[in-house]
Amino acid sequence: MDITLDPSRDDLPLLANTSHMLVRHYALDLDVDFESQVIEGTIVLFLEDGNRFKKPSHSSTETCPLESNEAFNFRMPEPCPVPVTNARTFSSKMAYNDFTICGKGEKDTSDKDGNHDNWEQASGISSSKYCCDTGDHGSEDFLLVLDCCDLSVLKVEEVDVAAVPGIEKFTRSPRLTVGSEVLRNEIIQELVTMPADRWREQLDYYARCSQAPGCGELFFDTDTWSLQIRKKGAQTATDFPHAVRIWYKTKPEGRSVTWTSDQSGRPCVYTIGSPINNRALFPCQEPPVAMSTWQATVRAAASFVVLMSGENSAKPTQIREGCSSWHYYVTMPMPASTFTVAVGCWTEVMPEPCSSDDRPSERPVPSSQADFRCVGVCGHMEYPCRFQNATATTQEVIPHRVFAPVCLKDACQETLLRLIPSCLSAAHSVLGTHPFSRLDVLVVPANFPSLGMASPHIIFLSQSTLTGSSHLHLCGTRLCHEIAHAWFGLAIGARDWTEEWLSEGFATHLEDVFWAEAQQQLSPDEAQEQQELRACLRWHRLQDELRNSSEEMQVLRPSKEKTGHVSESGASVIKHGLNPEKIFMQVHYLKGYFLLRFLAKRLGDETYFSFLRKFVYTFHGQLILSQDFLQMLLESIPEEKRLGLSVESIFQDWLESSGIPQQLQRERQAGAECGLARQVGAEVSKWIQVNRRPRKRKRGERAVVFEKVSHAGAGAQGLGPSSAAFPGHSRELDRKWSSQDFNQRPYGMPLLPDQLVLLLERLLEQQTLSPRTLRSLHRTYRLQEQDAEVRHRWCELIVRHKFTAAYGQVERFLQEDQVRLVSRPRASWGAPSSRAAMGIYLYGELMVSEDARQQQLARRCFELARGRMDKSSAEVVAEMLF
Repeated sequence: MDITLDPSRDDLPLLANTSHMLVRHYALDLDVDFESQVIEGTIVLFLEDGNRFKKPSHSSTETCPLESNEAFNFRMPEPCPVPVTNARTFSSKMAYNDFTICGKGEKDTSDKDGNHDNWEQASGISSSKYCCDTGDHGSEDFLLVLDCCDLSVLKVEEVDVAAVPGIEKFTRSPRLTVGSEVLRNEIIQELVTMPADRWREQLDYYARCSQAPGCGELFFDTDTWSLQIRKKGAQTATDFPHAVRIWYKTKPEGRSVTWTSDQSGRPCVYTIGSPINNRALFPCQEPPVAMSTWQATVRAAASFVVLMSGENSAKPTQIREGCSSWHYYVTMPMPASTFTVAVGCWTEVMPEPCSSDDRPSERPVPSSQADFRCVGVCGHMEYPCRFQNATATTQEVIPHRVFAPVCLKDACQETLLRLIPSCLSAAHSVLGTHPFSRLDVLVVPANFPSLGMASPHIIFLSQSTLTGSSHLHLCGTRLCHEIAHAWFGLAIGARDWTEEWLSEGFATHLEDVFWAEAQQQLSPDEAQEQQELRACLRWHRLQDELRNSSEEMQVLRPSKEKTGHVSESGASVIKHGLNPEKIFMQVHYLKGYFLLRFLAKRLGDETYFSFLRKFVYTFHGQLILSQDFLQMLLESIPEEKRLGLSVESIFQDWLESSGIPQQLQRERQAGAECGLARQVGAEVSKWIQVNRRPRKRKRGERAVVFEKVSHAGAGAQGLGPSSAAFPGHSRELDRKWSSQDFNQRPYGMPLLPDQLVLLLERLLEQQTLSPRTLRSLHRTYRLQEQDAEVRHRWCELIVRHKFTAAYGQVERFLQEDQVRLVSRPRASWGAPSSRAAMGIYLYGELMVSEDARQQQLARRCFELARGRMDKSSAEVVAEMLF
């Protein structure tokens, strides 16, 4: 497979030569500078060459670190040394300054891109060319290629791990010369292959080795998408240094992180879930197959909190006055693209003291689930696995923390702290063992472009999930979606990132199941009704998506029979990975969801979810392709129930074709609407009737009686563009409702939030709605006080029908809810995922109308919001407006 990249195409290159060498562990040592908006420091790569890649081995049954706060004392990296940037000099001594940021104060010798490359011109390697064929070619030096973008690389050196005290225990050949390349590589080989029951010792020696002195600079060069490193005379991967230290710094405009302010106006930085993943945060191997562990030390001013993908609940260590250090680690190998970090003045939201009656009740676990254990050995590479730990398998609610800006502390306390335990317990009841030992939930700044994003041990949530009188529903379903990614997207990842449905389809399908379980008062029939209503909503969205997108963007398996294929070096491309339209699409969520729903119906829920638990236990910690799931599923279906189903037929009908699958089309046409959807249909008919009536009702004519919205009263007045829509509404009502246990809400209260969304979507199909009708609609359902999904549909109606009295509500929405309705997970092992535009869509509607006032509104809102928007959204909107 030759990798030929065309700069005009929208494919994302993965250039790391993972077939030749794999990074087994990253050790990061970084300083965060908010003044310059730069993250600077070192990263040490511990490598294994392709001739020694270990096959999957057994996991220990006694080594799982169950408690994330266990005491673990190993040597912590100190502030990073200042690098010697002269490419022709070499020193093995490390000059440590007291909390000196790497390179600060030194003369900048970088090129125009900020890169300090020291490539010899005689090497014949051009930085304008993608070099993917990096194997052994006679007298040429071996080339290590890393994925890298928007970074200033200052220096690359080999690490003298043989100088670490006590390291001799890792040498098998006492006759080897101290300081020899063979000895150093043998030490690393022994270190990266240590058994899982020695994970503490392994992490300790990784930390010690990452602080070892350098023993020779390495030549390097950078181009648009990669960092290329070589050592003179090292002609094979076996000869190449297996411990490499890279000195680098990020750029303020780098696309992997965003520098912004939180809702309290304090500076922060976090990984936003960019399509290019983490290659602008640190040089790494992006392909999913490059599964590694990591540890990271991050220093920042003492007022900041550092959160990260890590198994431990890190606490700050003061290293000098006004400066603290945070250290995290993971022992489960995962792609570097799943690494996530957030640094800000977050406040940990602590639960209020509560009586035993207020605590979530323990749900009974069915015997068929309680007795299910991971029998035998795991199929993944060796690491301390929770699926083999008897205590971990029965842990319904893992330890969790909530962080947010101080201004959102009360909202989080009233909502998130109450929802998280029930959602975690529900997920455990459906799928069993939680793959990760703990969870942090962070409410991220307003510029976060999604409702949520899942990463190992941490979930980002949008502030939009906390607003509105119906916010518990939106927040609960979003939490369930992100929690589902712990199993599908993180513990089980797609081997080919183009198969995003393996993450998003599963999470979308499971969020309904988890949420129904979390609402313990629901009967099976009521839970089924809610799920059918959400299926109805998704059917409408899928139809709309397919009508307004190109056919090639509608295919879930675009590479077809070449899915999972890479070049000889391991390099590949992600088809449409950089397409700006792709990040606003939901097709992988929706078609994937309907495929899984179809299969679950074919098997029956009990059989399907029993199979799903078995699948999780079989494939956790591994990468899969679509056929791995489908083949195992079909083998579990009795022949008489398959009815012609095969992997090939599912590929053809669902995964490799554009448009709506025929089986789905037949199902939706034949199926009757659920009761909740019929209730909405009756309500829509009433509004159409009202809209057709004259302004004044005739004497004796009966008034139309509408259903009230659940947990929202009527009687509001006013639609001022700059004032609150409901002056009579107070925070006391929100507090009163939020203080109720969501499990105590009576089912059947008219017009649930999803019903309101469906109602507004159906009214959007009407050619005209009068201002009188819209005003009455707004007053009846208190629309401005509903959650973000409802308010988005309401804003669409305002724009569609030029309801000028409510333009202020559109402006407010565009300022406060810059989110996309579908989550951006760091799932599919960090693959770029689809998202549905929410605020972005409204900008498009305002411009398409060709109404001067609406276009002026769009431009004014964009000028006010563009500084807080994520880069990709801002670029798309700018193209619409100018």
